[in-house]
Amino acid sequence: MSFDYDIVIIGGSLTAREAALKAVQRRAKVALVEPLFRHDLIQLQGMGEVGNFVRKVNDLTRFGVCIQGDGEQQYQVSLEKVLLWGSAVAANVREQLSPAFLAAQGVDVILGSGCFQASSDSNSNSNFNSNSNSNSNSNLNFVVNNRKLTARNFLLATGSVPAVPQIDGLQQTGFLTLSNIWQVLGSSQPPKNWLILGGTPQSVEIAQVLARLGYNVTFIVNSPYLIYPLDSEISKLLQAQLEVDGIRVFTQTTVTQVRLIEDKKWLQVGNTAIETDEILVAVAEKPFIESLNLAAVGVKYNSRSLLVNKKLQTTNPRIYACGDAIGGYNLPNIADYEAKIAIKNALLFPRYQINYQAIPWGILTQPMLAQVGLTERQAKNRYAKDEILVLRQYFKTLVSAQLTDEFTGICKIIVRRNGEILGASIFGSQARELINIIALAMSEKIKIEQLANLSPVYSSFSEIIEKTASEWKKQRLENSRSQDFWDSVFHFLRNWK
Repeated sequence: MSFDYDIVIIGGSLTAREAALKAVQRRAKVALVEPLFRHDLIQLQGMGEVGNFVRKVNDLTRFGVCIQGDGEQQYQVSLEKVLLWGSAVAANVREQLSPAFLAAQGVDVILGSGCFQASSDSNSNSNFNSNSNSNSNSNLNFVVNNRKLTARNFLLATGSVPAVPQIDGLQQTGFLTLSNIWQVLGSSQPPKNWLILGGTPQSVEIAQVLARLGYNVTFIVNSPYLIYPLDSEISKLLQAQLEVDGIRVFTQTTVTQVRLIEDKKWLQVGNTAIETDEILVAVAEKPFIESLNLAAVGVKYNSRSLLVNKKLQTTNPRIYACGDAIGGYNLPNIADYEAKIAIKNALLFPRYQINYQAIPWGILTQPMLAQVGLTERQAKNRYAKDEILVLRQYFKTLVSAQLTDEFTGICKIIVRRNGEILGASIFGSQARELINIIALAMSEKIKIEQLANLSPVYSSFSEIIEKTASEWKKQRLENSRSQDFWDSVFHFLRNWK
């Protein structure tokens, strides 16, 4: 059977556009169906940079610098202007992968909503772990704008939308989510008091930015740590930083009810009643797939994600998926990695498997936070405890950190006794750049002793990696001496008469 396309990508996200470009670069015939483009991460990153700038300006008072007006210190940042600036940056980024650009590269861009069409054999039994790329569901097609699209394979890169928890009175009181908060933040008079419910990378970032721009923020999560699966030690440092920024943080706390009393929103938080102007709900995400008619073509999903195997095939082996629609946080680099795997499997023989072990991720906080591989707890659960070494070094030891007043931070690398790097967490300046070095070492199976032999440019933040890696030799030597001591003791006792 002949097909209209090699692959049809159902999008609405930057990941979908990236996937379309990757596919057409492989000389595939590609269609991109885009119902509604949604991408606010650049705006959020822009807010973060401004929030950090405000913090630095406020710190200038330590050096006797004061921005004055009418004899008094005057310094104010307009959140509305910050968002306009962030929107301009986001527009520039989007333009690099605009529909016009993709069309010029050979992608058939179709604007509009559509759905999969049920056919007589599209509900036939499909093997979830199938390696087959056969045309078993030859009548599978996608209908958009009254046009029927056929393809060898399909890719879902639709992104996700906020999931709303069942809390008594929340719907009646009203709330914001990460998808509509920008309308309120961009108004001439944003709410002064905010309560943020739920720990995600974006909710933490927004909380810190709002606090640094002078807003009152309360942050609530029902887990022991702010974000899963952050290293517990790093998570505590992040929480301490948020509290330094003036954020009131509640962990292991549940909101039981919400009420609107005299134009104020009140929440019952454990045994405490909290008043706020606005509520941001960022508890979880769910895939943006409701209108796609997936059940008719044998694609299974739950409330949190599409179900995929390690090759990113859904329960219909001709339909692949990537990005936050398959679960996890909205992290562009991870979605991009998944798109690469899905495109190769969809266009070639499906033999490539997803492996997140050496894929880093980060949070746009100040200081920055980034992580790759296993945390300390995960490593000790997987291996014998005496086989794991935890290497730490603090940013305050760096000359560059002291010169830039960015000395708050830690680099933590988890290794096996043989030098294999299992993971790393960095909380400090330039963490998003530094973690890539460790991720590359892990992907290329470079051992920790080789990182210890680095000679970074002086002075630079890269020195933190060399300093942390050097701890491996010290710990190995100390453990070796300790083992020699106990071996001597046991030898003496065995031979003592």
